[in-house]
Amino acid sequence: MTIYIFNPEHDLCLANGDRNFVPPSSALAFARSGVGAMRIIYGDNAVVIAADDYKSWRQNHPHVELNAVVPWGWNKQLKQTLLRQGMELEILPDDRKLESIRKLQHRTTVLPLQPHAWSCCSVDEVRQVLTKNDSIVLKAPWSGSGRGIRWVDGDLSQNDISWINKTVSIQRCVIAEQRKQVTHDFALEYVIKDHKVHFVGYSLFETQSGVYRCNILLPDDDICKTLQISDGFKTMLAKWLELYIAQTYEGYVGIDMYKTPSGEFFVSEMNLRHTMGLVAHQYLLRHPEAYGTKWNPEL
Repeated sequence: MTIYIFNPEHDLCLANGDRNFVPPSSALAFARSGVGAMRIIYGDNAVVIAADDYKSWRQNHPHVELNAVVPWGWNKQLKQTLLRQGMELEILPDDRKLESIRKLQHRTTVLPLQPHAWSCCSVDEVRQVLTKNDSIVLKAPWSGSGRGIRWVDGDLSQNDISWINKTVSIQRCVIAEQRKQVTHDFALEYVIKDHKVHFVGYSLFETQSGVYRCNILLPDDDICKTLQISDGFKTMLAKWLELYIAQTYEGYVGIDMYKTPSGEFFVSEMNLRHTMGLVAHQYLLRHPEAYGTKWNPEL
């Protein structure tokens, strides 16, 4: 059978990089309370647990043959936790694959899709970006869910400088993006299998200061009408994923984007894992009566 792991602490583990990293208790609590998110994708009968609960699950199911593990996202900390819980090494990905996922998740990977963003390896380089852009957003290369983001207007504060120096020393650089007004946040959801990229659907969501708040449950056609976006965009991103991601990664991918008041579209980030946008997309398919509502699995 296949067992599914809900590990929403994944982004924190990738950013830290240490297989022995201990995520905050709030993230681990959500991992236990939010297992239903994976069942929305894989069905009500899917066996979904938090990583720390595998040992007790195995004790209650000693004769079940386990042949696959599908987590929210793969990282070294998850693998180490499952090994400590008694999971067999043979069904877990090797460290080279996990390191490849982490390398691809570094924000510099998507810079070719972001003409409005630059990799900066020093405070001076960030200041050079600021000379041409009065307002910017600084992002740590490994971060997610609104963490590792700083908003800068005019000049760098001493706290900004300290953060830049620390982040560069640990993550090689920081990403400086032009700060733009946003009318809509949305994502394109894909799945990669056998080196082929398949489009799953769109998701429309709301953020506050870069932090995810909720999804707006609309079908793909309605989202495209709201955004006034063509299918050519999803085809272009699929081709990029096939060229640069699909040869070494398999699983779900979400590419977050936003639209500005002038009607321009910009790539915000890429997530090599399951996403709340994917969950929301599947939820609406199962619950069409939720059309048009705002949805957050934590609410």
